[in-house]
Amino acid sequence: MDNTHYRILLVDDEPDVLEFLGYNLKKEGYQIFTCNNGREAIETAARILPHLIILDVMMPAMDGIEACKEIKQNANLENTIIIFLTARGEDYSQIAGFDAGADDYVTKPIKPRVLLSRVKALLRRYREKEVVQDVIQVGNLIIDKEKFLVVQDGREIVLPKKEFELLMVLASRPNKVFSRDEIFAKVWGNDVIVGDRTIDVHVRKIREKIGLNNIKTIKGIGYKFEV
Repeated sequence: MDNTHYRILLVDDEPDVLEFLGYNLKKEGYQIFTCNNGREAIETAARILPHLIILDVMMPAMDGIEACKEIKQNANLENTIIIFLTARGEDYSQIAGFDAGADDYVTKPIKPRVLLSRVKALLRRYREKEVVQDVIQVGNLIIDKEKFLVVQDGREIVLPKKEFELLMVLASRPNKVFSRDEIFAKVWGNDVIVGDRTIDVHVRKIREKIGLNNIKTIKGIGYKFEV
């Protein structure tokens, strides 16, 4: 399984824990981002839109429970998976975590095999939710992934590969705001270096060819396909 497009945010106030987790997850091919407190985690999550967050419960400034609650209030992060790290085995800590919106928890000291197994299982669930249908229809616009074709009011429009993929990504989740980093990862991949204005140019061309007003620019963040 190719893990390179999955973004995982690690949040812990202990540098050794971040290094340990990051090392083991990077070996599996995941993209890793790190924070050392709950407040920073909320800001970073809103920016990078991670698929999964591994979040320590006990942290200064803002604990993991409160951070989880705020993260789950962001509509763009509603499908993000959250695993709590806790040094405490008490039932109330686990219950509080699940009540806050967590999907799972792992107790310290962390066993790499256990952690990786949990991560893989939870991301498998995410992937099943993320499966994109072959044909997307929004109003009078039909996007056929298999035929690589766009049809609008019966008129067939052929787009270059990257323009088609960009339109497919945006239209697959109407009204969801996609960050620029997320679009780059999904359309160009993280190993490809492109200019900062590449997305803007492709969006402009799509608008010109299809006459769409649905693709909205979200200043400072990215784009969404509005319906």
